[in-house]
Amino acid sequence: MSESESIARAESPLDLQLSDEELVIHKDHITDFIVKQVEDAGVDGTVLGLSGGVDSSAVAYLAVEALGAENLHGLVMPSEVNDPETMSDAERVAEDLGIEYDVVEIEPIVETFLDAYPDAEGDRMAVGNVRVRARAVLNYLVANSENGLVLGTGNRTESLTGYFTKYGDGAVDCHPIANLYKQQVRQLARHLGVPEDIASRTPTAGMWVDQTDEGELGVEYDTIDSILALHIEGGVGASATADIVGVEQSVVEHVRDLYDQSAHKRATPPTPASL
Repeated sequence: MSESESIARAESPLDLQLSDEELVIHKDHITDFIVKQVEDAGVDGTVLGLSGGVDSSAVAYLAVEALGAENLHGLVMPSEVNDPETMSDAERVAEDLGIEYDVVEIEPIVETFLDAYPDAEGDRMAVGNVRVRARAVLNYLVANSENGLVLGTGNRTESLTGYFTKYGDGAVDCHPIANLYKQQVRQLARHLGVPEDIASRTPTAGMWVDQTDEGELGVEYDTIDSILALHIEGGVGASATADIVGVEQSVVEHVRDLYDQSAHKRATPPTPASL
């Protein structure tokens, strides 16, 4: 069975799509949020890692809407595992929006880490996380040198399932689209004018060759969104959620496990109680 065939898919996922009026409200709410974050921090602009995917593209469009192109610095950070077409689309977004951007190859940085600790070289997850964390370090290098804020690209679905690298793509100053499920990000991206081939692209974290979000999670995003909205955030029981969404109860329990096991990613590091 292929990876795509093994991904759990609902027969009729819960419809979480936003109305046209709601899209306008969300766009205004997020752009106001970005402006406030910049003003409160007293910084001169923002920095954003551009991957060529829907999340970073949507945030780029929102940031330009909020602050103007002159106040966003994009970083395109390819590695040997990235699809060249995706990286090309990251540059296309920057050029379409008229923002300043730099292309920084991260594989030499990753190789330096592996030279320092070669025992990790065969660990695909460990090396993949180094790639993500290298991008975070570069984001902050630029942001610190330009007195800017790092904008995050994480969405609500990724946050609740823990599908992000701790101190990697989760290491940002604010998360403009973290209140939206993945399907809603796609919808808002289209509303903002993000090209359709980017808005509909198969999501990948760029951690290793042929890696996809849904392949790693084992469930398609629309199905995860439905389970999160009903079971995790809505309090509907696992069995009832499975019936409503049209999946086996084991799929609901899998998403619950993703949520429970990633709680540490959504919290500040624990400390012992004061004596």
